[in-house]
Amino acid sequence: MENITLAVLGGTGKEGKGLAYRWAKAEYKVLIGSRINEKAKTAANDLNEMLGKELVKGLENINAAEKADILVLTVPYSAHKSTLESIKEAAQGKIFVDVTVPLVPPKVTKVQMPKAGSAAQEAQEILGENVNVVAAFQNISHEHLFDDHPVDCDVLVTGKGKAARLEVLKLVEAAGMKGWDAGVIENAAVVEGMTSLLIYINKQNMVKSAGIKITGV
Repeated sequence: MENITLAVLGGTGKEGKGLAYRWAKAEYKVLIGSRINEKAKTAANDLNEMLGKELVKGLENINAAEKADILVLTVPYSAHKSTLESIKEAAQGKIFVDVTVPLVPPKVTKVQMPKAGSAAQEAQEILGENVNVVAAFQNISHEHLFDDHPVDCDVLVTGKGKAARLEVLKLVEAAGMKGWDAGVIENAAVVEGMTSLLIYINKQNMVKSAGIKITGV
């Protein structure tokens, strides 16, 4: 495993904590970021208790972003723009993994894409060309992430630059999932939109963890 530090920004929610848990188990250095320092520390303490070791550290978003090699954003869409603007300088020259889905409550089962085309493209516009924005993990329910077994759902990875996507595919594998290079950042619109479909399927079938699988390859 490479000596890489990951910052999970806005990582105090279930998705962020779940990903941080899996990466810490895979022996990555993991920082949990939040707008509020105490919230980040509490989330890190919770994870360390689960892990049985002091593997995760909690910091304010900006400090976590400055110290990390790869940044991962797991905020609700309502906090997407403000968080991006706050860590823009710290993100320069780095890979930025955007897990955000542009859900607009209360109609979360309806696909509603932003003007930029997708949340990932919006992130690329805000952060600028010196940041490699990669979209991933949008279709993975947090219900899977705290279970100590491989996740039976695939992860589609889209974004700027083949090399950046390959780095993120390593993170997918480290988290116990099967990842696929799904091409350029424009393709993120399809992946992000699929989340609303999965939420609808969950509701129709009274489940919480519908996912996707690529077959025939």
